[in-house]
Amino acid sequence: MHIIVVGLSHKTAPVEIREKLAVPESRLREALSRLCAYPGVREGLLLSTCNRVEVYAVVEELESGYGRVQEFLADTHLSLSSEQLTPHLYWHAGDRAVGHLFRVASSLDSMIIGESQILGQIKDAFEVAMTHKASGLLLNKIVKKAISVAKRVRTETKIAETAVSVSYAAVELAKKIFSNLNEKTVLLIGAGEMAKLAARHLIANGVRQVRITTRNVQHGLELAQRFNGTAVPFDDYKTELADADIVLVSTGASHYLVTADDVQRAMRQRMSRPMFLIDISVPRNIDPAVRPIDDAFLFDIDDLHMRVEQNREDRLREATKAEQMVIEEVSVLGQWLQSLEVTPTIVALRTRTEEIKRREVDKIMARLGHLAPEDRAAVESMASAIINKMVHGTMVTLKAEATSASGAAYVDAARRFFNLEETPAGYTSGHAEGPDGQGTGVSNGTGRLPDTSAVPHPIKEQGRRVR
Repeated sequence: MHIIVVGLSHKTAPVEIREKLAVPESRLREALSRLCAYPGVREGLLLSTCNRVEVYAVVEELESGYGRVQEFLADTHLSLSSEQLTPHLYWHAGDRAVGHLFRVASSLDSMIIGESQILGQIKDAFEVAMTHKASGLLLNKIVKKAISVAKRVRTETKIAETAVSVSYAAVELAKKIFSNLNEKTVLLIGAGEMAKLAARHLIANGVRQVRITTRNVQHGLELAQRFNGTAVPFDDYKTELADADIVLVSTGASHYLVTADDVQRAMRQRMSRPMFLIDISVPRNIDPAVRPIDDAFLFDIDDLHMRVEQNREDRLREATKAEQMVIEEVSVLGQWLQSLEVTPTIVALRTRTEEIKRREVDKIMARLGHLAPEDRAAVESMASAIINKMVHGTMVTLKAEATSASGAAYVDAARRFFNLEETPAGYTSGHAEGPDGQGTGVSNGTGRLPDTSAVPHPIKEQGRRVR
């Protein structure tokens, strides 16, 4: 068997291509049924988000498996021809496929490194695949490991601790000034999108009172209702400053709406309690002369962008640590996958030698019908001893080399030497141990599990395009 991923993302395809391939939740069951109905596709999982559409699959043959999945993606939207789709696709196999999933789950492949939404989307896709029995032994173990890796990355790095959006950078700075945002009051002057988004983030982080003023009275009332706040007349915004701990300004005015005198007057009324002012307007609506005023903290759009860029650099440094974790975890899972390949071979070898022993013993017993029961038992015992001694070295070597770089070559040689190309039908075993140390049932397959030893580095490998 081979583990593969075929897909496209914001890195390889524009939104007009991605949106055509997107699969709504209502169609996931039908899509998974179609995917797993293709010949040679044994397991499947479909990840469809605004930034990526990817198919993770376990297939019997590598090249035909890529073809089946590409065909499935092309069939997802009939108006998108294969010629239009193919240039945007990437594909990975073995360690590269596993490494890609680990990176995606850890948000190392996201548009915004460190964002948390993708892990929830993977969990949802996995739940759908399990519910509809599209995933099995291999995908179940790999996806669970991916979720574990993502949690480790978030626990052991600071990849998600700093803001990388202008609106959330405002919240981050507010927390530095006030420490605790509970019971703080926000005054929103104007209705710019970034200011509204910042207000939402502030509310989510504890702000309880929001006052809103815009030149459009009706719009102000609508916003106040949306934020569960209070609308105030636009002409009164200067008198509202004294009660505001956080002032967000985002209007289309071409002049300063808040002057240094306005802030000085408000600060006297506030008894010098800190005030945080955020000017997201271009042109600016808060006079820069406010900056020297004691306990008044003014940040404009450039200040916020600078903060965001600094945070992005911090995340990239943390991402380097996370990449190393992914490499380590891919190696752990790769060893488990290699060990799976040995189990059916050992069982097939035991079955084959037992068949040979039984056939030959039955022949000799038919000619030696006069033997006493104890003599028959002695012949049986001798035959078993000979067979066991003949294959003992092979089995020990297979187990010892299971997770080595040449493990697949040993398995290949054993299957050829003992003519084991057919795995015993119906083989199952409950003794294979997973990468997390947990027991797992190993279901048979007559195909081969991935030769991960020959797969390039999962992180440095950039992926190959489907031809």
